[in-house]
Amino acid sequence: MSDTQTLIENRPPSVAGLFLERVAATPDAEAYRYPVPPASGVGPDDWKSLTWAAAAERVHAIAAGLIELGVEPEQRVALASSTRLEWILADLGIMCAGAATTTVYPQTNADESAYILSDSESRVLIAENAEQLAKARTKRAELPDLTHVVVVDPAGADADEDWILTLDELERRGAARLEQDPDLITKRVGALTKDQLATLIYTSGTTGRPKGVRLPHDCWSYMAKAIAATGLVTRDDVQYLWLPLAHVFGKVLTSGQIEVGHVTAVDGRVDKIIENLPVVRPTYMAAVPRIFEKVYNGVAAKAKAGGAAKYKIFQWAAGVAREYARVTQDNFRRTGTASAPFGLSAKHKAADALVYAKIREAFGGNLRACVSGSAALAPDIGYFFSGAGVHILEGYGLTETSAASFVNPGEAYRTGTVGKPLPGTEVRIADDGEILLRGPGVMQGYHKLPEKTAEVLEADGWLHTGDIGELSPDGYLRITDRKKDLIKTSGGKYIAPAEVEGQFKAVCPYVSNILVHGADRNYCTALIALDEAALMEWAKENGLAGRTYAEVVAAPATVEMVDGYVQQLNTGLQRWQTIKKFRLLPRDLDIEHGEITPSLKLKRPVVEREYKNLIDEMYEGTREA
Repeated sequence: MSDTQTLIENRPPSVAGLFLERVAATPDAEAYRYPVPPASGVGPDDWKSLTWAAAAERVHAIAAGLIELGVEPEQRVALASSTRLEWILADLGIMCAGAATTTVYPQTNADESAYILSDSESRVLIAENAEQLAKARTKRAELPDLTHVVVVDPAGADADEDWILTLDELERRGAARLEQDPDLITKRVGALTKDQLATLIYTSGTTGRPKGVRLPHDCWSYMAKAIAATGLVTRDDVQYLWLPLAHVFGKVLTSGQIEVGHVTAVDGRVDKIIENLPVVRPTYMAAVPRIFEKVYNGVAAKAKAGGAAKYKIFQWAAGVAREYARVTQDNFRRTGTASAPFGLSAKHKAADALVYAKIREAFGGNLRACVSGSAALAPDIGYFFSGAGVHILEGYGLTETSAASFVNPGEAYRTGTVGKPLPGTEVRIADDGEILLRGPGVMQGYHKLPEKTAEVLEADGWLHTGDIGELSPDGYLRITDRKKDLIKTSGGKYIAPAEVEGQFKAVCPYVSNILVHGADRNYCTALIALDEAALMEWAKENGLAGRTYAEVVAAPATVEMVDGYVQQLNTGLQRWQTIKKFRLLPRDLDIEHGEITPSLKLKRPVVEREYKNLIDEMYEGTREA
């Protein structure tokens, strides 16, 4: 048996157990960094540190406090909060109490929050602030199982009622309980079995009510060991964690960190990413494609605003980056060395001094690699960053597989693929191209939905992912589309809309979201939402200064500008894939209107329903086959 197999197969039953092992092994090592805003409210945040021992003191107090509230093993404790240090401490506290975490996105409205709390039968809700408390308070009559709400940030929360307490108070109660019973948490963690429920994550889904995915302790223990076995992260790493921890992608990163023992800097404020990166100077971070698209589009738009000469330099440098990435990756695949011909290397060095170095510095200057997941990254954007020295390792997984099923293997990464399966995960491609997965990361099933579970999970453990893909001879997986998202034109041609959408994002620096439509139609159309910041900069340079976003979008000059990028896109597509008509949306798509998920995936049915009039308008006067 290999060392990797031994590491994974001899895993402990829970991440709670791994956490206790980590604390015992490196109690005084730095575990977390977190921002503290200045008391005056003006100026940069002050970053504080927490050692593993100090983190454990708080985690144990939270766990004991929950036990004091009457929480029993496997009972659910919900977490409705943005990504912050307290989210991680609370999640670990819940697991160390033997309970199970139900995750709720802070953007979720009161009705859907109440549905999740009710369906999960959550006994306690840990709410970030007054806003999250208000959702539970207004729906309390519908939540007979909910006995307490614990508020992390009590400012303005009116926590005078008996069923509401602050996180500080919960920790004080827990500390008092531990004085009476010092071995309480050790006993609870020691009693955990690998099949006990650890996490109930509700998929944000693109249609219908969210489904609760049941992930036992063994899933997270396996993920922690498998991530460590890849060798992609080390004890010396500094991770910048901003992803939503209510999402499985963010959650799995906390398991890997506990096993490896590196530092994680935690701050979920997306608007602070640009400010935080030079301060944190991470060696690695995970993100979703939308972040890389925004960075790329921002750099391109800034270059364009700098005048024709500056934009020409950027376009040249972008072309060199892509060529360099393709050549070096191909050479590495064939020879094991990421080499390039002398002429290309010379151009790359010049472009590095002019463009790439500034991009790397914007990421903090220490970045070894980024991990991208949750949706497909357009290969042209991936090649651009690769050539610029920001190495994006695409990965793949589902909520139903505890997030990380595939990841690109370090230096041997291949842009446009999601890499190889994690040690211990099996993959096969069905006759219709669907990707099937089996392994310790696969869910137990959907909460209280046996029929839905049976639709995707076979008796022998194979999970139907709903994604279409292909494996290379040496085991790299390429995702081509969601099975249900493939569209068939009235002419009988199949089109993967995500592929076309990704190519457009690499072409147009002003796009925020795009939806390609064409199912049962005789040609393809697109709904396009533009990035407000980039567009308004463009507007200043093109005689549209002083107008609102909606006015700029409606301006003929804007339509003409976007049409130029659509024509550029079409030159690289098959005839039946080309976009014949498009409409610009009056505003960007957002989570609040239910058009994208909290993990920034497009909800196609919602957008198509919302803008049905625009879609119908693009097909008026055509005869459908």
